[in-house]
Amino acid sequence: MEPVTEATDLLALDRQVCFALSIASRSVIGLYRPLLQPFGLTHPQYLVMLALWQYEPLSVKELGELLQLDPGTLSPLLKRLQALGYVHRERNSKDERALVVTLTPAGRQLREEAEKIPPAIVARLGMGLDELQDLHAALMRVIAAARRDTAGGDRGQPGLGPASA
Repeated sequence: MEPVTEATDLLALDRQVCFALSIASRSVIGLYRPLLQPFGLTHPQYLVMLALWQYEPLSVKELGELLQLDPGTLSPLLKRLQALGYVHRERNSKDERALVVTLTPAGRQLREEAEKIPPAIVARLGMGLDELQDLHAALMRVIAAARRDTAGGDRGQPGLGPASA
């Protein structure tokens, strides 16, 4: 057995995709914080608002599926957004078991201000739009691969390729 070197160590922290994704996620979300703070929003609440601006009205179930959030995580987000006056939750008239989430006038009006956020993030990152679009596409492939694996797909071989998982 050959000795483990920095170049061959499959457990080297800086070679781990999970570590890079974790640090990148925290860092990018940190850039959003001062932009969202004037609106009283956290990043997860902002994601809810993005979904509603695009697809309103949505049932709580649809919103959870769209954002990949379980009801225990989503419910407090929606309660806080309702307390802020951005969303309204009501029983579906066709199915009393389902809650429908809609935007209030204040929630719709917030979109105009929120449209300034994506260009501000691009500027703060200092990366080109093409580079960020390529990164987004790569991340979507990672998400799809992870979902396939979670759903019982091909487990593959650990440690193959340029970076370890």
